Amino acid sequence: MADDQFPGWHGTTIIGVKKGGEVVIAGDGQVSLGQTVIKGTARKVRRLSPGGYHVVAGFAGSTADAFTLLERLEAKLEATPGQLARASVELAKDWRTDKYLQKLEAMLIVSDGQDMFVITGAGDVLEPEHDVAAIGSGGNFALAAARAMMDSDKSAEQVARAAMAIAADICVYTNGNLTVERITKQTLG
Repeated sequence: MADDQFPGWHGTTIIGVKKGGEVVIAGDGQVSLGQTVIKGTARKVRRLSPGGYHVVAGFAGSTADAFTLLERLEAKLEATPGQLARASVELAKDWRTDKYLQKLEAMLIVSDGQDMFVITGAGDVLEPEHDVAAIGSGGNFALAAARAMMDSDKSAEQVARAAMAIAADICVYTNGNLTVERITKQTLG
């Protein structure tokens, strides 16, 4: 099948919410090919512990590409323990300039409990405004819902779960099967 005829993989909504001294990253489990749900229980949020410092990452896009990026991020974090911003910028620079990495189709939301970044293949390392970031097919729905709830008394996890439920009700490429990881600020040794 020619590339222009291939229906393309769709799926995934990932949200990161920073509130009350913690960051929660949540992702749905749906992977679709065209109009068909291929899997409903994919795990797109991971906990990494390079150099003894915990980082939570969620990814949208090609799974193989995302795992390649997560491995590269882990290597950057091992070289600069506890420095998520520096590791993220180094990853984005490599992603933007390396001919192999340039072809990778994924986006990441990463957090060490203090900082949260969206990393893209365009070389962007974005610190989200309003302490909410979202990527993927239903990302804009989840982002809008979460931003509307940020002034409520809900915790970061409650905001993330409610926003994901709203996205799942609207976006056909998002389901309610969530993976949720929570992380709080760590003290650097």
